[in-house]
Amino acid sequence: MPFVRAADPAKKYRTALIGCGWWGKNILKEAIASGRVKVVGLCDVHENVREVAAEQVTDLNGDQPKTYNDFRELLEKEKPEIVLIATPDHWHALQTIAAVKSGAHVFVEKPTGHTVNESRAMLKAARDGGRIVQVGLHRRIGPHHVSGMKFLKSGAVGDVGMVRIFAHGGGGRERPQANSEAPDGMDWDLWCGPAPKRPFNQKLHPGGWRNFLDYGNGQLGDWGVHWLDQVLWWSEEKYPKRVFSSGGRPVAGNAVLSEKEQTSDTPDHQVAVYDFERFTCVWEHRRFADNKAEKHKIGAYFYGTKGTLHIGWQDGWTFYPTDSKAPQLHEDSQLQQPDGHNMKLLWADFIESIESGKKAVANIEVAHRASVLPLLGMISWRTGRSIEWDAAKEQIVGDPEANKLLSRPYRGPWVYPEA
Repeated sequence: MPFVRAADPAKKYRTALIGCGWWGKNILKEAIASGRVKVVGLCDVHENVREVAAEQVTDLNGDQPKTYNDFRELLEKEKPEIVLIATPDHWHALQTIAAVKSGAHVFVEKPTGHTVNESRAMLKAARDGGRIVQVGLHRRIGPHHVSGMKFLKSGAVGDVGMVRIFAHGGGGRERPQANSEAPDGMDWDLWCGPAPKRPFNQKLHPGGWRNFLDYGNGQLGDWGVHWLDQVLWWSEEKYPKRVFSSGGRPVAGNAVLSEKEQTSDTPDHQVAVYDFERFTCVWEHRRFADNKAEKHKIGAYFYGTKGTLHIGWQDGWTFYPTDSKAPQLHEDSQLQQPDGHNMKLLWADFIESIESGKKAVANIEVAHRASVLPLLGMISWRTGRSIEWDAAKEQIVGDPEANKLLSRPYRGPWVYPEA
């Protein structure tokens, strides 16, 4: 199908949102603020959430979107030109592929898929359908990330041999919470979809699903994808040769899942080592002890022969020169508050890509490569051994057991997408 091209800047695209939680509505608000969308449909498996979102849209711009429980019905009846997807990770692939096949361009949250071959299938669908798929890697376009990357690539840091990326936070022992009935008006079976169906629990929803392996991939999948993407952006190396990850739950305690109660099951701390051709990258996170012993608790340290560059989040970027007589250099962040992101810029880039045919800054090609890295780290963690990655074939070398984890069984009637 040809690109949708606007005849003039006043064109408004028929737009739908799948996943009407707080983050989905944040993206939709930026879309509405751009003046380039007509919101025709909203989908969420919780009736109250989707109806409240519809009222908020009407208050914002006067649109009166239809509401749906099932994304397939929305796509069939509303035929949107743009679909925003802000559902949990285990839904990204099927919903993105369905939207692309319906003819829509897609703005989907990161990471691309819950498993490697889901991400490959999303990439294939976008290529086959000729659609723009922008992924929510907003640090690709944030002003201080762009200038920090320019500084790094200029050679001012010298030869970089190691990168350390991290996201730490507080926490402690995790106590099980009692399972309960899903909220009134919520289709819990459809929320679980192709993933295993656990009992409903308030630790899981809303938001907590990121730390349940059935639906997310913990801190590495959530935060790690952003910083691993920064490493790929800087190095222009597409994949590491080898990955090893280790971690566990010594502070949080053993994972619990029973008919009565449950806890999360992702590691409370984790280290992942990525061996590239020219450098080594180390990811680390702790969900305990915070990080008050260091100046920064989120971001990336690039260690070079001329000094160390930290590219962070709210704290911008700072260069610490090796020469003690040279001044430190710093640039503040320029973020949209209160959430501290740059979705406005990423949305504008998305619309420009649709209208010009240029590659989106966080297009599915680069987002696929970035998303594969945390997923490989989780495979190494699950198997307890290092894995060698064949980038050309996108296969793990000489390890059939690990290769099986590039996909996973789907719960019927859902069918795993073909890559």
